Amino acid sequence: MIGKIMKGVGGLYEVYVEGEGIFTCSAKGILRYKSIKPLIGDKAEIEVIDEKQRSGNLISILPRRNELIRPAVANVDQALVVFALRDPEPHLNLLDRFLIQMQDKGLPVIICFNKTDRGHDEDAKHLAQVYEKSGSKVLFTQANEGLGVDEVRACLRDKTTVLAGPSGVGKSTMLNALIPDAEVQTGDISDKIRRGKHTTRHTEFFHVEKDTYLLDTPGFSSLFLPEMEPEHLQEYYAEFSEPAKECRFLGCRHRKEPDCGVKQAVAEGRIAKERYENYLLLFDELQKKKRY
Repeated sequence: MIGKIMKGVGGLYEVYVEGEGIFTCSAKGILRYKSIKPLIGDKAEIEVIDEKQRSGNLISILPRRNELIRPAVANVDQALVVFALRDPEPHLNLLDRFLIQMQDKGLPVIICFNKTDRGHDEDAKHLAQVYEKSGSKVLFTQANEGLGVDEVRACLRDKTTVLAGPSGVGKSTMLNALIPDAEVQTGDISDKIRRGKHTTRHTEFFHVEKDTYLLDTPGFSSLFLPEMEPEHLQEYYAEFSEPAKECRFLGCRHRKEPDCGVKQAVAEGRIAKERYENYLLLFDELQKKKRY
């Protein structure tokens, strides 16, 4: 039988088979021998050991359409990344890193700023302007009251979406709003460091509605950039594309070069200052990594 891996904990995997339900399976030794690690979202071939106990073995993993390392999932169509509007403050450098990681895998991203009740309209308007030209759709929600959740649900329809973001931003609350039966545990913000306390510890696959799935992943506080030459970083900043045509020098890095169209666009407000500053920081990081 062919099923989809919904959850994996302690070497056991919950595999959903259409029309049959969920089977708890162990991975056969051949997978370990071939160094194949099953991922949430994988399509897998299973053999049933005990129909009554709903147990079986994973025999093989079918070819993957794509694979992510952080979070470790497979066969996804897009990502929904959630940050809080306030409490905790949105870490935009971390958000840019996530966008770059997903672009590197060819996955579109929906950016959701949750907890709109904690901030002001000006905060939302500013963040919308920062990311309006990034190539990602930007949404604002108050998941604990269900505000904006229908718009999120519409973006997920007929797709398999990975749900990601730092701890404490309301991902679990969002998941519960989208899937009331999920009953995912929600957490509080640490008073000491104003960060979220981890509540999601394992990646888990949820059925939202027909042909619509959501992969909930543990929160992250840091992300590494994909391997690339520093000169290629600008390709991940969609809003640089047009202004870069105005640069005097071919191959302009948009840093210290004179007559740079990108720097001019930043000065004129056509490119958000926050995005450009993150670009400079990440460029330097890639240069140092290359040097060592």
